[in-house]
Amino acid sequence: MVVLIRFIDKHLGKLICNFLSIFNTLKGNRNDSEYKQKSIDTKSINKILIVQLWSIGETILTLPTIEALRKKFPKAEINVLATPRNKGVYYNNKDINKTIKLNLNPLSVINFILKNIKKYDLVIDMEEYLNISAVISFFAGRKIIGYSHNSRAKLYTNKIVYNDKQHATQTFLDLVRSLDIFCDTDKLPKLNFSKNDKNVVDKFLRNNDVKRNDFVICVAPGAAESAKARMWPYDRYAELCDEIIERYNSKIIFAGNFNEIELIEGIQKNMENKNKTTNAAGKITLNQLFCLISKCKLFIGNDAGPMHIAAAQGIKTIGLFGPNLPIRFGPYGKGNIGLYKGYNCEFSPCINVHKGQVPDCLYPKNSNEYQKCMKNISVNDVLKEVEKLI
Repeated sequence: MVVLIRFIDKHLGKLICNFLSIFNTLKGNRNDSEYKQKSIDTKSINKILIVQLWSIGETILTLPTIEALRKKFPKAEINVLATPRNKGVYYNNKDINKTIKLNLNPLSVINFILKNIKKYDLVIDMEEYLNISAVISFFAGRKIIGYSHNSRAKLYTNKIVYNDKQHATQTFLDLVRSLDIFCDTDKLPKLNFSKNDKNVVDKFLRNNDVKRNDFVICVAPGAAESAKARMWPYDRYAELCDEIIERYNSKIIFAGNFNEIELIEGIQKNMENKNKTTNAAGKITLNQLFCLISKCKLFIGNDAGPMHIAAAQGIKTIGLFGPNLPIRFGPYGKGNIGLYKGYNCEFSPCINVHKGQVPDCLYPKNSNEYQKCMKNISVNDVLKEVEKLI
């Protein structure tokens, strides 16, 4: 499903963007994709829409931008357009008036557009690559801020260069700096969950003999379905967890989604201390995962959503990187560690999200070089980082 959505968006979405850009030309707006900064009268902004439709991790990294917007526009109505996939990130966020759920199918998109034509004084498209977000923004906003690359940029009134030499948190903040918002932050806002979520997690921990005083480490060995090359080898996770349990008398909770249950079971089968591990994959909701991770002392995982959840919850975090760079998407916050050993891989970084480049490993699958950048990270490399944080 993910591959299909991306394929349709890439090809059909591009055609739609190019067609709609004709109207901008007729209105006298240039359609070049170069950096463009137009003055926006901030006094006239009363209704704002944030568009963020995809990744859980990147959605978390948008939160400082929304926080900065609220400080600038304390009385404005700020709504967020999200999908069932990522809307939980915005749950009970004090800076947001309303989170609008959008299913990524033609009927839902058309229905939203028809109900919201030029309804917003300002739309900020935080998607780096999706074309559909630009189309929605084009119809919903009088003024539209988005990134300056690709055909989608033709639909924006204000275009901001995507800076991939800095952390994505700062790149999202770049979108609002043209509104005289000068904000910087060294941490992410915490993610919210309900009292019922807490009760479910507490019961889950009791049922798995995890006590309040236990030294609990969360490990997330999976990755997004479109980027499996980000995964550290499962046998190394097994060795790492065994060593951590023996050194620190800890308990391991494995986190993941329903599709990662078998992956984690495979890791447990290769462990000597599997009786001190718990597999939470597919057993709790996203917001319950926010709660679960907040109860852990340390997090270790690949470059994926759970890593960003841990960083947001203020948990000491170690992220393992290879196809992408920690400077772009490392666990944000003071003291967190993005471990990268891809220096001798000729393709790393091969993932460039803003360009739509999220390939499988570019080395042949049957070669020793496959996932070289991740295999370069040894168990001892990770243990050294663990020692720094414990």
